Amino acid sequence: MNNYSIDVEVSEVGPRDGLQSISPILPTEAKKCWISALAAAGVPEVEVGSFVPAKVLPQLADTAELVEHARGIEGLRVAVLAPNFRGAQDAIRAGAHKITIPLSVSETHSLKNVRRTHAQMLEEVSRIAGLIRETPENQRPDFEGGLSTAFGCTLEGPVAPERVVQLAEALMQAGCDEVGLSDTTGYGTPDQVRDLTRAVWRAVGRDRLTGIHLHNTRGQGLANVVAALDVGLRTIDASMGGIGGCPFAPGASGNIVTEDLVFLLEGMGYRTGINMERLLEARQVLRDSLPEEIELYGFTPEAGLPKGFRYA
Repeated sequence: MNNYSIDVEVSEVGPRDGLQSISPILPTEAKKCWISALAAAGVPEVEVGSFVPAKVLPQLADTAELVEHARGIEGLRVAVLAPNFRGAQDAIRAGAHKITIPLSVSETHSLKNVRRTHAQMLEEVSRIAGLIRETPENQRPDFEGGLSTAFGCTLEGPVAPERVVQLAEALMQAGCDEVGLSDTTGYGTPDQVRDLTRAVWRAVGRDRLTGIHLHNTRGQGLANVVAALDVGLRTIDASMGGIGGCPFAPGASGNIVTEDLVFLLEGMGYRTGINMERLLEARQVLRDSLPEEIELYGFTPEAGLPKGFRYA
């Protein structure tokens, strides 16, 4: 894949965030075919899974094998989620390029999601950062602190922007390379996206926050993407078919749809490096693997590409 000309990086999180939220367990070979199809479409980064105990999320028990498979695809950046030190150890051993640890700004959500307080999570971050420093330089993954529920929480309600900023600073001090904003519950609005991004930038620097994870739970997903682009963020998470949502945040469904996101970006003149026709083929690979009762969303796949569609 030739990613040198990309203006906006689309990070596909479906194999992790999408599959963790549905009951059926996809066969490992089906997941590998899907990841390969995403890479063949030009998707530059795929979050292939999460290093959590199989008894917690059996859907993601094969993450190490998926990392190995994805690492064999030239040019593909392989991302994973690791909620604790043990998960980070496994991620480094597997060879992931990027590790994200989720820190919920809502402490109630943190206790539900990872069973740890803010103080305990920051201690985990420090331990992981130390582990990464001890890893040979050419094997060190990038380490991101994901600020979950940054725009609101279904358990606690509103989240104070000042708390988001404080935790962003704490993550950087504990050893993260960067932070990311996550609208876990789909509460966010365009003004919030702009204002919170600028507030975090003032605290940690523009180069330490470049991406955002958005949900479309209340129909604001693509509007929030445009706001993110306007303010200057250049990495957007999305899930093919819009599958996914946090299983520990009631009512938090609906990742933004990768296919609609890429159509939007290319239509706005941003180069993604992604071929829409091949992306729709990757969607069919996923569709063929999922039970029929699992719905895939997206307006672009339903309507098709318009006549004369051109890439940026």
